[in-house]
Amino acid sequence: MNMINNNTPTAELQKLDAAHHFHPFTDKAALAKKGARVILRGEGCWLTDSEGHRILDGMAGLWCVNIGYGRKELGEVAARQMMELPYYNTFFQTTHVPAIALAAKLAELAPGDLNHVFFAGSGSEANDTNIRLVRRYWQVKGQPEKRTIIARWNGYHGSTLGGGSLGGMKPIHAHGGKIDGVEHINQPYWWGEGGDMDIDAFGLARAQELEAKILEIGAENVAAFIGEPVQGAGGVVIPPKTYWPEIQRICKKYNILLVVDEVITGFGRTGNWFGSQTFDIKPDIMTIAKGLSSGYAPIGGSIVSDDVAEVVGSGGDFNHGYTYSGHPVAAAVALENLRIMQDEGVVDHVKNVANPYLAERWSKLTDHPLVGEAVLTGLMGSIALTPDKAKRAKFASEEGTVGLRARERCFANDLVMRHVGDRMIISPPLVITPAEIDILIERATKSLDECYAGLQKDGLLVAKAG
Repeated sequence: MNMINNNTPTAELQKLDAAHHFHPFTDKAALAKKGARVILRGEGCWLTDSEGHRILDGMAGLWCVNIGYGRKELGEVAARQMMELPYYNTFFQTTHVPAIALAAKLAELAPGDLNHVFFAGSGSEANDTNIRLVRRYWQVKGQPEKRTIIARWNGYHGSTLGGGSLGGMKPIHAHGGKIDGVEHINQPYWWGEGGDMDIDAFGLARAQELEAKILEIGAENVAAFIGEPVQGAGGVVIPPKTYWPEIQRICKKYNILLVVDEVITGFGRTGNWFGSQTFDIKPDIMTIAKGLSSGYAPIGGSIVSDDVAEVVGSGGDFNHGYTYSGHPVAAAVALENLRIMQDEGVVDHVKNVANPYLAERWSKLTDHPLVGEAVLTGLMGSIALTPDKAKRAKFASEEGTVGLRARERCFANDLVMRHVGDRMIISPPLVITPAEIDILIERATKSLDECYAGLQKDGLLVAKAG
């Protein structure tokens, strides 16, 4: 076999990829026929593929490359740590400096009394940890029957069997089922599901489904509620302002733990260090990953309150952990990432520069005939595609048909945007500049124009009946 490198022809790379690489969330046969896009390098907010296209990454990888690509400091820190201590575990009453330092830094940054960190390799692993944490918490308190966890339809908490069960995405459940002891309530998605209700009344109604579900199951059987401050992978669903206060009231009333999944919203994404600060949420457990290392190294974790740590810690061994919990190289990289974010004022840049400018440009996309809603918090946003703005109508075609067409036009115009059903979503690196935001909006508008023309041509600008 010839040496594989960045100079290998695209067709050869695509052939090898199709033959041996099993991609996540992908139709393997369809991708083999089409050929994967091969990314060679990244710098700031930009990617370069094997055909020389310079692509604006409107998704920061998978919501994670918060400080942008190409920060040599992170590579240098990783190299130094590999030479000093490339690996050691944190089992058997042992620790190491990177894990100690990162746990302390996270306790400093996290709100409230979230002062204790259980490390994992990803957000999915961390949410698996949370299942065991909340059930163990109630066991130690002498209430082992409190083990059911309530989550939301269309929420996303990873794709492991545990994380995928917590998430409310039925296509994931269809591939292998889900674990017992997880129930779901409806999401606070007013634009798509609110009908004629006032948005604040709708937020309260959706939050109160939690109370109804608790009473159905029995409060003595419910361990926790888990939710994202903003549903990211579900389409950037920003809840009405009435939603989270009511959720917290209900959790407190029925004595259940509140787990807030900050895998996407953490580390500056919403204009604060954590989405819990943006939405005034006080979690018992917070899930972290992605922006913790800006995606430069795989790491995640659960930050737990003093109460949860004290109770679980008083029950003897906590029989849970991963080979790579607190991996020294990943922890060192995460620490350097957090240093850069603090020293360079990245969160302030989101709040005071990037968000205000993007909000102004993003909101004007509703002038486009295909766009019914444009929402944004910090640097995560979405637009709803519709054939009839006034009625907030869905398309007659299968859900996602139009969104996929719009995504393909974005890719053709060297802009990475994702589609979730018939919503288009963005989550650019937090370091994006106003000039780059202009490019993002220009390319998004061009892509919407092309998508709209194609829908007109193919007779797909038709609203769903009813």
